[in-house]
Parts: sequence; C-alpha cells; structure tokens
Amino acid sequence: MTRKGMTMDETTHIDQKWRLLLLLLSLFVMLLFAADALAQSTAEPMRKDSYVQNERDIAIEQPGPHEGLGKTTAYPFFEQAEGFDLIFRKRALHPGATIGAHTNDKDEIYYILSGKGELTLQGKTREVSPGDAILTRKGDSHALKQLGSEDLLIFIVYRKQAAKP
Repeated sequence: MTRKGMTMDETTHIDQKWRLLLLLLSLFVMLLFAADALAQSTAEPMRKDSYVQNERDIAIEQPGPHEGLGKTTAYPFFEQAEGFDLIFRKRALHPGATIGAHTNDKDEIYYILSGKGELTLQGKTREVSPGDAILTRKGDSHALKQLGSEDLLIFIVYRKQAAKP
C-alpha cells in the first residue's frame, strides 16, 4: 500500500528515513542514560565514618547563589556524610559577587570570616565584616553583596530539608 501520490519506492525511502531517525534517537537516549549511570558510579560514595576534608578537594566554582551576580567558590563540606543532617559550607564571594535576594525556607546562619559585605535583611541594609554572625529565620528575606577588593569569605550552616516523598 502506498501513500497517496507516491510510488512504492518513494514510500519505502521515507519509511527508511523514519526508521533511521528513530534508531539515532534511541541511541542518543541510551547514551544519555549510560553517561548518567557512569557519573553516578564515579561520584564519591556516601560515607558513614568520621573523616577530615580539605577545601582544596571540594572547591566548586559557581555563579552567585539565588540568582546572584558574579563568581563564587563553594566548599560543600561533608556533603557525602550519610545521616548527617547539617549543611556546613564555606563560600567565597569574589569581587562584585552577590547572593541574590531570596526568602528562606529554613533557619540559616552566615558567619563572616574575612572581607566586607553589605547585608540586606528584611529590607534593612548594613555592612558586615569579620566576626559578624547573621541569623536568618524561616520566612525572612535577605541578600549579601561583596564589597571592596578582598573576597568575602563566609560559613553557612543550616539543617538539611527532609526529603520529599
């Protein structure tokens, strides 16, 4: 049976092109799954032991979080610690970087290690510097901007959110 206005050879040629396209699409999808499986198998496994972690081994270059500006470096300490319910992260906000304004879905602590910054907390702005600890509560809005030529280094601590079913 041929398509209207087409010869048997033309119909066969179109069917072969569709089969080839479907085959290529199937191969592409299989490659995606294989790449994902490989990435998961080479990722650092979860750990149950106590251990020491150095920031040089975990540094990740990222844009400013929460749609912030500029470049930052995150140090996600103990991310592979199984059953550990705290996030303990160091972040370097490089010159011009920001943590974008956002509303917290949890309590969170920032601690300023070095550098200077401008904190906006609940609509009020103030300068922050080494030794300042900032508590932002669930539902509060805040943003942080690096000031000057020195990186703004902070620790960030909060509880992991429970996994959603």
